[in-house]
Parts: sequence; C-alpha cells; structure tokens
Amino acid sequence: MKRWVLLAAFLVVAGSLLLGAARMRPFGAPRLDLMDRYFNALSQGEAATNNVVTAIVFDYRGYDTLGEATVLFTAVVGVALILRRLKG
Repeated sequence: MKRWVLLAAFLVVAGSLLLGAARMRPFGAPRLDLMDRYFNALSQGEAATNNVVTAIVFDYRGYDTLGEATVLFTAVVGVALILRRLKG
C-alpha cells in the first residue's frame, strides 16, 4: 500500500514539474505588461534618472524602501541589545 502512495505522489510531483516546465516562456523573452511599459517610458522624465531600477526603488517605491530599512535597523538594534544583556 505504501509503495502505491509513494508512486502516486512521485507521479503527481513529476507531472506538475513537467507541466510547469512546458508552460514556461523561453529564456530571455520577458512578457511586457502595461506597468513595464509605463516605467520604461516615463521613469527618466518623472524620476530624472536613466536607470529604471533606481527610479523604481528610490522614487516610486521610496516609502516601501524606507519601511524595509526601518525594520532591518530595528531588528539589528534588538539583536544587539539581547546579545549585550546575555553577555553581561
């Protein structure tokens, strides 16, 4: 009984992987969406930068980046305080 369950699980996983691989786009052929075209066309004029990634991270997603930096800073300070108390 266990052998059939393992075989069935293997076939389901293998079939899912093969189906996913068959439905993938060719490497290097990205799908252009509306948002991609917007950023590529307007990032230089709106953010005054030639680098689209920099425009997205620091201009369009600035508050999100600031929030991530705040969370990271808080975590580092928390770990430093915990380790300091354990040491002394």
